[in-house]
Amino acid sequence: MRKTLFVLLVSSFAAVSLQAQTIINRDADIEKMVKSVHQDSLKSYISKMVAFGTRSTLSDIKSKKKGIGAARNWVVGKFNQFAKQSNGRLIAYLDTTTFKPDGKRVDQPTLLGNAVAVLKGSDTNDKRVYAVSGHLDSRVTDVMNRTSDAPGANDDGSGVAGVIEAARIMSQYQFSATIIFVAVSGEEQSLLGSGFMADKAKKEGWNVDAMLNNDMIGSNNSSETQIIDNTRLRVFSEGLPAYELDKNAKTIRQFGLENDGKSRQLARYVKETGERYVDQLEVKLIYRNDRFLRGGDHTPFVENGFTAVRITEMNENFEHQHQDLRTEKGVRYGDLQEFMDFEYLRKNTAVNIAVLANLAKAPSAPSEVKIDVKNLSNSSYLYWKAPVNGNAKGYYVLMRETSSPVWEKKFYTTGTELRIPYSKDNYLFAVQSVGSEGNESLPVVPGIGR
Repeated sequence: MRKTLFVLLVSSFAAVSLQAQTIINRDADIEKMVKSVHQDSLKSYISKMVAFGTRSTLSDIKSKKKGIGAARNWVVGKFNQFAKQSNGRLIAYLDTTTFKPDGKRVDQPTLLGNAVAVLKGSDTNDKRVYAVSGHLDSRVTDVMNRTSDAPGANDDGSGVAGVIEAARIMSQYQFSATIIFVAVSGEEQSLLGSGFMADKAKKEGWNVDAMLNNDMIGSNNSSETQIIDNTRLRVFSEGLPAYELDKNAKTIRQFGLENDGKSRQLARYVKETGERYVDQLEVKLIYRNDRFLRGGDHTPFVENGFTAVRITEMNENFEHQHQDLRTEKGVRYGDLQEFMDFEYLRKNTAVNIAVLANLAKAPSAPSEVKIDVKNLSNSSYLYWKAPVNGNAKGYYVLMRETSSPVWEKKFYTTGTELRIPYSKDNYLFAVQSVGSEGNESLPVVPGIGR
């Protein structure tokens, strides 16, 4: 199920040994976090969210028992509960804004609220932010129906449950970088909550290094096949940057980087790290920003120039998605808890935790990464500078054939330059920092060095 990634030990300048070693480095703390994810906890979160009746963005915000208002206050309450074990590192709040009627999916002034928890990084000089989200709102067949029961167990109670469980576990640990846990509202009303948050991040200059959007991560079968499969997880990522594409198009075309946008690098990172820590799970890379003609809460972040991906189940069951609760011709419709697979949800939640923890513990990516083009050569010479944040004990130079979807070899060095006997004509490269405990930064594709 796992694709072997070979680590090659080399000197700081010339390759002295190309003997492959298969190395699976599991950070002890991350392994503990992954093992701390509990099905019972996830199930309890889902049960509570379903009990709010509907969580439509347009539903009641005053009731303490029903509607989106009660639901978002409950999520903030859970975050505040976890804050007590964080030694002051975790703070929680409801981030609100008012949307005016748009003639489409908002028919009256609506106070929208995102339930947010911020786990502050231990290094005050480290401004990196890593975000993980699910959407709290639910819906039935008619997206404007604000009163009928809309359980939203999987769509997207599963994503929010994963976010809550991640906050519960990770708030007990320290990380160099900051992690934001958020249950957004308004996804079904056209990505309103995530759009509000992404716009704020852009305006206020947040250094969002990566954003993981979880939308439907708890169902193991499709409505057509009914084949049960809880061993695969999809990650959708954009190859070409939605932000400032015109400015970057010439470079992308010239160097064949159509599959090497920052979000695609994050997707590869999710695959490698997720499969490293979570057994019996294959992360499938899907080369598009989202499902065909559909969207998710990572999209506003991508469109604002941030690195973001969508994490979602392998198969969708449309009988249990965006449906009125009913039974027709023996088929039971509706997004009910009984149709979920909590072992699958456990594994998918663990992937998020492993990725977030590995990123937040690692030094930042190396800076000013270059590949030398001054001379024609059948070898490739790369050089870079140390990361701005954190201490790197070494670096990986990653390599893959141009037709490969994933990195195939890693060359480890303690220096900040490396020459390897592979031609830049035939391979793609990137460089990532490695921290003292083996945690890796996101990869950086080299620019041109002359």
